[in-house]
Amino acid sequence: MSDIKLLALDLDGTLFNRQKEVSLENQSALKEAHNRGVKVVITTGRPLAAIGNLLQELDLISPEDYSITFNSGLVQRNTGQILAKQELTFEDVQKIHAVLEPLGLPVDILSEGIVYSIPSQGQKSLYHLANPLLTFVEIASLDQLTKDIVYNKIVTVCPEDYLDERIAQLPPSLRQDFEVFKSREIILEIMPKGVHKAVGLQLLCDHLGLDASQVMAVGDEENDLSMLKWAGLGVAMANGVDLVKKTANAVTSKTNEESGVAEAVERYILQK
Repeated sequence: MSDIKLLALDLDGTLFNRQKEVSLENQSALKEAHNRGVKVVITTGRPLAAIGNLLQELDLISPEDYSITFNSGLVQRNTGQILAKQELTFEDVQKIHAVLEPLGLPVDILSEGIVYSIPSQGQKSLYHLANPLLTFVEIASLDQLTKDIVYNKIVTVCPEDYLDERIAQLPPSLRQDFEVFKSREIILEIMPKGVHKAVGLQLLCDHLGLDASQVMAVGDEENDLSMLKWAGLGVAMANGVDLVKKTANAVTSKTNEESGVAEAVERYILQK
């Protein structure tokens, strides 16, 4: 394994504890890695608008600091400059809605920091509870959307058992046409085909002149699988789902509630 030059970090279930905070232990380890020249890259399904003051908290606000958001739908400098961008079309949104609505799955359409929420068969989305920093607009149908806005991704957010029952009923065509994965136990995300975290990391590494062997990725959920496989060192959190832990090169002994990220950073970066 090459020395780590870039650290790709998932947020929910990884860097964040259940209060959506970064522990002092995690903060200290990340700042030390950053001071040693390691690129600390937030790699998340969230938009930047949904992570609050995290970048300021970790001092990741220079033109040479980067984030990958919307599961690689956006690769950007933390100052705002966009390096790469991929979106859904309005026709994609129509196609996805036509699959989810008959299953009683509410549809949340993300357009940058705004979420357009469409209930389904009386089932309302729980997304506002999972991401309260975003702006939510409830609409009755797709007819209320304008076609010239950005469509970053679609999520459906329901109680876990209800969601899992309906995921089992999704037609194979949805996964053929789009990237479909859970990012949390209550969240199913749908992205343009070929847009996942490994793609964004490859684009960023090409920009920085780095190789996958110089990347350490840390995550806990299905939407982290691609980057854990792609990175030279993929680290799963102790609280990660079974498939993630089986796929990763290493698993922390501590959960996200116990500063597992700091454990990984100290072991694989700071002690090298």
